[in-house]
Amino acid sequence: MTNAWKTYSEKEKQEVMDFNDAYIDFISKGKTERLCTKMIIELAKGFGYKNMEDVILHHETLKPQDKVYFNMMNKSVALVHIGNEPLEKGLNIVGAHIDSPRLDLKQHPLYEADGLAFFDTHYYGGIKKYQWLALPLALYGVVCLKDGTTIDVSIGDHAEDPVLCITDLLPHLAKDQMKNNASEFVEGDNLDVIVGSIPESDEEKDAVKKNVLALLNQMYGIDEEDFVSAELEIVPHGKAHSAGLDRSMVLGYGQDDRVCAYTSLIAMLEQDTLDRSAAGLFVDKEEIGSVGATGMQSRFFENMIAEILEAMGEYSDLKVRRALQNSYALSNDVCAAHDPNYPSVSSPHDNMAKFGHGLSFAKYTGSRGKGGSNDANPEFIAKLRKIFEDAHVVWQTSELGKVDQGGGGTIAYILANYGMQVIDSGVALQSMHSPFELSSKADVFEAKKAYKAFIKHCK
Repeated sequence: MTNAWKTYSEKEKQEVMDFNDAYIDFISKGKTERLCTKMIIELAKGFGYKNMEDVILHHETLKPQDKVYFNMMNKSVALVHIGNEPLEKGLNIVGAHIDSPRLDLKQHPLYEADGLAFFDTHYYGGIKKYQWLALPLALYGVVCLKDGTTIDVSIGDHAEDPVLCITDLLPHLAKDQMKNNASEFVEGDNLDVIVGSIPESDEEKDAVKKNVLALLNQMYGIDEEDFVSAELEIVPHGKAHSAGLDRSMVLGYGQDDRVCAYTSLIAMLEQDTLDRSAAGLFVDKEEIGSVGATGMQSRFFENMIAEILEAMGEYSDLKVRRALQNSYALSNDVCAAHDPNYPSVSSPHDNMAKFGHGLSFAKYTGSRGKGGSNDANPEFIAKLRKIFEDAHVVWQTSELGKVDQGGGGTIAYILANYGMQVIDSGVALQSMHSPFELSSKADVFEAKKAYKAFIKHCK
């Protein structure tokens, strides 16, 4: 295994640092899937991508080297750069997800108890619930009104904003609590966010709650009933940071999987003329099984391919099927990095990713005998080895920890349902699914290099 830092000149090290500065800015601002979708589209438009919905509406014709995007309900987005070869010969696809573990407000979230106002939450994705206690938190999302208006909500990350928090029990009174195992240390229904303590009136019932509602109405013009048609997410407060005295790492929220989304996006945007068409998929709902209209199990990407073929005057159902089956795909999702603090759960004999050793490839993920995994074909892996060797990409192989210790999945198996060649790849993280995850800047940089070379040269 090669340590990427040892291969860099001083000029290249600075390039790594500069690239990660832009990445840090992206994940600091894109804390929800909606914010990521908006940022991805704005960046893509600057590189000449046009809205596929406009193409359809105006019956425009598409041709090789045209670039289009499709916005799926403001929570997923697909980019396609049409190459010179017929689309039915397939695409080179980089796919990542832009949702991350968090706390969602319930439909009727606001209540008062003993003179304090709270938001009731339901956690989203796999989290260690105790990690969310006594942290500064922010609130993001949208409130949709009956008249069709959508109001953007953002509280906690502006300099003048207050933050929110979930209280923890002081150790002096935690004798019984400390007897619980980690999964029972705090119950899911106790992850309620404290939001206020000033009463609107001394005589009025639920006076603190009413004061909070008055503040929300003043700030956003919303009433309590509007929570029913809202999508509001609690996320950690603050921006991502360079980590380590040598500034070699990134510490920040949502790196699973926005680190792969950002590197895949930049790899797409940096392409010039392509012979083989390429696609970038940035999807929602991976953390809960890729379900729903904005998850990878939806058919929105398949439908987009059909629409592109129609706009090129070449549509047929058979060509859509051929385009998908003849594709190559990197299912770009993070993997677990070896952590010397917890060596007992690492896969032995250099089968676990290490910080600074480049992009990680997992032939299979899953659990209990590879259940639920894609298990990539060696012919495809050999093809990628050649591409990355020619592009001087530093890469490594990895598994998700020791056999039978746990497991996980990605969107790879969903893409493989079309019959295309797929492999899992991504950046290795420590503290994955925690409020603040850790990555190596070298691995982030090598991921972009690898994705860019794959898009350009895989055939």
